[in-house]
Amino acid sequence: MPRIEAVATAVPPHQVTQEDSAVLARHFFQEAFPDIDRLLHVFAHSKIKKRHFCMPMDWFSDNRLFAEKNQLYVEHAEALATQAALSCLDKASVFASSIDCLIFVSSTGIATPSLDSRLVNRLGLRADITRLPLWGLGCAGGAMGLSRACEYTRAYPQKRVLLISVELCGLTFIRQDMSKSNLVATCLFGDGAAAVLVEGDEVRSSRSTPMPRLRFCGARTTTWPGTLDVMGWELTEPGLKVIFSRDIPTIIRQAMKDNVESFLSPYDTSVDRLRHFILHPGGAKVLTAYQQSLGISVDATRLSEEVLHNFGNMSSPTVLFVLEKSMEQAWEPGERGLLAALGPGFSSELLLLEAR
Repeated sequence: MPRIEAVATAVPPHQVTQEDSAVLARHFFQEAFPDIDRLLHVFAHSKIKKRHFCMPMDWFSDNRLFAEKNQLYVEHAEALATQAALSCLDKASVFASSIDCLIFVSSTGIATPSLDSRLVNRLGLRADITRLPLWGLGCAGGAMGLSRACEYTRAYPQKRVLLISVELCGLTFIRQDMSKSNLVATCLFGDGAAAVLVEGDEVRSSRSTPMPRLRFCGARTTTWPGTLDVMGWELTEPGLKVIFSRDIPTIIRQAMKDNVESFLSPYDTSVDRLRHFILHPGGAKVLTAYQQSLGISVDATRLSEEVLHNFGNMSSPTVLFVLEKSMEQAWEPGERGLLAALGPGFSSELLLLEAR
């Protein structure tokens, strides 16, 4: 069973409180919405305290072209990804030259050569490293990237995989977009990066700690038909315009329980036997929908709420922030946990993890 050896995260320097975000949103959207005071309640009910961005607040006041945003994405995403990756390798006491495969996940900018090729040079990775850039997975990308990393090391148990997920959601903000989806995005999304080191069974761990490692049992991707308009991007002249349906919590309540139970059944377990829940905090309503659908307590989503509170929704790396916090908790040998995220498609990614 592949093991998750280390997780590290990074955020950019510009910190914005939710109160300041609400003031800025009022300035941006008040002419478009006569009922702006009612709509701004979303900030107060978001359970978000602060978020981090690669650009200062005054940058968002002007209309920007996609070319400018994308140039900033390449520059800042490379730097933030490097920070998370080096921290992860340091945690695991592993040299960059020992990494066999690099999986890079992002959906908030475009680069060719892809950013993973830049990271090969920046991190000092081997020239013969296997590269797997994954784009367009949105909020599910961190979980899907982790699944692919674990499946790779299950197929090649002598290999090490470094997964890097980075999103700069702030750079996708379109000043002239007066939609309610953009207003919600202004309340919800932030910037961040995460890196995960996954090792196969035949790789000797460089860490001497006696604590159990999280092992990968299996994964499932589910894509529900007829849901392409639930979440994603529309490519417009000023950039990536957010598509964000209010139906997401309803879909979770209606579909997630059966999806999770049918996934867990072949592993001879069920939701009530799990001890850890590593859920992507898409928003406060999403976490409530998870609680209602799966029949789990508020305490079960405590770590997800902590990440949402301190960082907002950073899209793909957010669930890996929760994973990092979960790995800092005491997992007893044999305990199992569910890692889950939702993204465009509309799709879900589920992973079953076990401490051994």
